[in-house]
Amino acid sequence: MAEKKTEALKTEELKSTLVNLKQTQMNQRFQHAAGNLPKTHVLRKTRREIARVKTKLNAAQ
Repeated sequence: MAEKKTEALKTEELKSTLVNLKQTQMNQRFQHAAGNLPKTHVLRKTRREIARVKTKLNAAQ
């Protein structure tokens, strides 16, 4: 399902998405370290979404 979201994006959109996902991941890591992240599975989802976007960017080159 998430793969279809990234499939239609252009290179510039993918880059901005990647930056947003990395910021989200950083915030989630801080929340997890402080004990304020009740749903820890979102860390894994974010990490995998970053990998999907990077794969699409590398395939576009």
